[in-house]
Amino acid sequence: MANIRPLSEELQKIAIEELGEVPSRISADLKALKTWIEQQPHLRARTEDQFLIQFLRGSKYSLERAKEKIDLFYSLKTKYPEMFGAIDVDEPRFREIHNLGCYTILPIPLNENGPRIMVYRFNYSIDLYSNEDIYYPSSAMFELTMRNDPYTGIHGIILIFDFSQGSVKHFLQLTPSVCKKIVSFMEKSMPVRVPSVYFINVPTAAQAFFKLIVNLVSEKLRKRIHILGKGVQELTQYIPLKYLPSDYGGKNGCLNDLAKDYNKIFDSHREYIKENALYGTNESLRPGKPLNLEGLYGLGGSFRKLVVD
Repeated sequence: MANIRPLSEELQKIAIEELGEVPSRISADLKALKTWIEQQPHLRARTEDQFLIQFLRGSKYSLERAKEKIDLFYSLKTKYPEMFGAIDVDEPRFREIHNLGCYTILPIPLNENGPRIMVYRFNYSIDLYSNEDIYYPSSAMFELTMRNDPYTGIHGIILIFDFSQGSVKHFLQLTPSVCKKIVSFMEKSMPVRVPSVYFINVPTAAQAFFKLIVNLVSEKLRKRIHILGKGVQELTQYIPLKYLPSDYGGKNGCLNDLAKDYNKIFDSHREYIKENALYGTNESLRPGKPLNLEGLYGLGGSFRKLVVD
């Protein structure tokens, strides 16, 4: 029997109807995925049920898509450890950057039982941190959220990017290389749905950044991107005010307080994150042609087919 946390009745119904989950087949599906992992000479991946079932759910139970996502997930961690390879939550700089509250997950999902909501702010000093620095603790947060949060696991994450504190210098940090890494990790390797993305308080200086992002993401995700004006009035047409943080006049927590509170999650998963040092890929052992991550968006073959949802 699979060792996974049970879902609520409502979430289980959605997993069955929208993700193709068949409860009686979960153990067999997990076994097939574990067998494949064991047969890959280049891949060292977690094989616990709770971790792997999210790759099945995030791939709508397509075993081939789940394999591709796991492979890319660990390939990115190995190739770019400065962004995706955190292994020590007690590292002072890890906590220092996290406590800035650039990436914050809100406590109440949309409509109480829907997608999780995450807010990103450019509220950091470009003299002290790069965009890669900011993403370092955030990628650990995303991994824990996709593994532990049933709302993220079934409904996915709504992303809100708030540019109110962004400057031209912030946008200059978002080079094509950095954007490709982030999009690869978030859209192509993370096994979670992205039902919508909102850009708010967008200045003219960010237009070039948006053109780059739109060119990088899949057509499916492109249709889910909303570029809104200043303030939150337009945003509340999509997300009721009560589900937004108090910083925006809502009732879904204060961003700075939520960031600090999340340290308890890191504390309780200290050993889990430390174990990430044991996993990754070795391209010299990969059967066939080595994976070219720099040219990911120009690749033929299976990685071209990776899509959102």
